[in-house]
Amino acid sequence: MSVVVTGATGHLGRLVVTELLARGVPAADVVATGRRVEAIADLAAQGVRVVASDYADPESLRAAFEGAGAVLLVSGNEVGQRVTQHGNAIEAAKAAGVGHLVYTSAPRATTSDLVLAPEHKATEELLAASGLTTTVLRNNWYTENYVATLEQARATGELVASAGDGRVASATRADFAAAAAAVLTTPGHGGKVYELGGDTAWTHHELAAAIGEVLGREVVYRPVSPEEHLAVLTTAGLDEGTAGFVVALDGNIRDGALADVTGDLSRLTGRPTTPLVDGLRAAVEPTR
Repeated sequence: MSVVVTGATGHLGRLVVTELLARGVPAADVVATGRRVEAIADLAAQGVRVVASDYADPESLRAAFEGAGAVLLVSGNEVGQRVTQHGNAIEAAKAAGVGHLVYTSAPRATTSDLVLAPEHKATEELLAASGLTTTVLRNNWYTENYVATLEQARATGELVASAGDGRVASATRADFAAAAAAVLTTPGHGGKVYELGGDTAWTHHELAAAIGEVLGREVVYRPVSPEEHLAVLTTAGLDEGTAGFVVALDGNIRDGALADVTGDLSRLTGRPTTPLVDGLRAAVEPTR
């Protein structure tokens, strides 16, 4: 039976497909789905079955999931639409008789005040009511999310944020992808919820130091109030909604929403998670 990876045209999904192949899953047994299949033509050239599908198109999902033993449901990126879209995927998995549905959620999604949590909480509730065998991977923040921050620091020597001394247990997408591949290909994960994150939770002072090490220049963290941060972001050209989201997320970090270090990620992958400075360096290496 096949292993289906949704969102394979995105960064995480593509890495999961690569991990599955590295773990010895035959390419013919891997199905990579997404809206822009031309973006994964190289996977098709390796023998992976590439199928066009869209979370907003239930019929395309049912076709993609047909004959699947396991499906990775990579959470969608359309805020406000995700619960409906994830629900479509869950119903398609039920219709196709999928044996194991794995979902990428958010840290402590059912109890957290994290600005991203509500849609993940609602999806987890749909999973619990589905009758399917499921596993929830509650992914912490991706180290790669700070590439834009690094580029700003390259120009200014500063990291400006309203996260205070809050900590973030980030890991690289490759770390999270390795865990997803392990859950998809080994037994014993049905009904489990994993809180996944890095082995070390860092502060923005430590982030600034790591960025400085990658850039080879001094970078300092300048903590500001939420109000000051909002003004900085809007002055820089961000729209009010995006700026408000960034400030809210920094507030979540300040309050500890991304600070948990559980060890689940390194246990699933069988190796330590990628250190912050190494993850940042790898993320910007192609641009050098």
